[in-house]
Amino acid sequence: MTSLPARLVLENGMVFHGAAIGAQGVVSTGELVFNTAMTGYQEVITDPSYCGQIVTFTYPHIGNYGVNERDVESGRIQAAGIVVHELSRTVSNWRSNTSLQSYLEEGGIGGIEGVDTRQLVRVLRSQGSMRCVIVHSSEATDEELVAHARSVPSMTGLDLTSRVTTDTVYRADVENQEWGYGDAATAAKRFRVVAVDFGIKRNILRRLAAHGCDVTVVPAGATAQDILSLQPDGVFLSNGPGDPAAVTQGIATTKDLLGQLPLFGICLGHQILALAVGATTYKLVFGHRGANHPVRNMRTGAIEITSQNHGFAVDASTLPDGVEVTHVNLNDGTCAGIAIPDKTAFGVQYHPEASPGPHDSDYLFREFVAMMEHVGAA
Repeated sequence: MTSLPARLVLENGMVFHGAAIGAQGVVSTGELVFNTAMTGYQEVITDPSYCGQIVTFTYPHIGNYGVNERDVESGRIQAAGIVVHELSRTVSNWRSNTSLQSYLEEGGIGGIEGVDTRQLVRVLRSQGSMRCVIVHSSEATDEELVAHARSVPSMTGLDLTSRVTTDTVYRADVENQEWGYGDAATAAKRFRVVAVDFGIKRNILRRLAAHGCDVTVVPAGATAQDILSLQPDGVFLSNGPGDPAAVTQGIATTKDLLGQLPLFGICLGHQILALAVGATTYKLVFGHRGANHPVRNMRTGAIEITSQNHGFAVDASTLPDGVEVTHVNLNDGTCAGIAIPDKTAFGVQYHPEASPGPHDSDYLFREFVAMMEHVGAA
């Protein structure tokens, strides 16, 4: 297949030339971000937290082990597009069902290859994540495309949860998979957990199930009354895309649930938990996205190698009395975890289910279970 010429145009006026990949002729727009992981491109592009974003992969060779049916974090590609130095057309892995190129074509997602991603990431690190457009034609001028990029909605103030959440309440039916932990997702279910779907990843559901949780998933707009009517032992607040401060219903629901039963939040869920107690969040310059971010557990002193994907963070200086900073990102000192002991609630700004360590952070699921055990025994 002969690729069309492609352009990546940033809102700051920079233009990068390359070749079209994925669905040919598709115009892709969104916030341009970068991910430093060497593997996991399939999990990245199907992670609902990337909704509204175009992902630049810093590893130069993407797609070499193909795509399979099981390593997806949702039912479709969530990223608005991808940028790579080179997309591999040769696939070599016994689990692969198709190539990344074919997967992008089937999903109607476009992208660009042949870009100097090192230069691009240096721009994003110095000037911040920015809006962009990818086109596979020469019809529009560079100036017109810069204007197009600047017309893309800013991520600040944007609630994207409605685009990725479930439409209906459902019971999570995860397949019997060990996923390298030595335990099965079909462990005996001892606790009823309601997971609020702000853009939940499938492997989170697997880890909850592996730790004995019977999980019912509810839409992002669920109220505290909706959740309590299901009589859960605990509530999980999921990851998701967009500006946490804009998820007003999720914040209100969390505020109403605090102190009534154990709460555990990951990423957007962690931010919503902090907002529910009166803290504030802010947009990071270029965010944290990768599989090797070091985090210090402030209670134990242990260092965890974590997987992260977020563009906003909790302002630790705004946390009220009674809220403890439990984890700190060692790259930049940002808040990576909080606990509210008197409300039996906690959250972390990274993905313990993604196993980059590989098992450094799985204890967080055990802590959630222990909280439910303690409250149930009281």
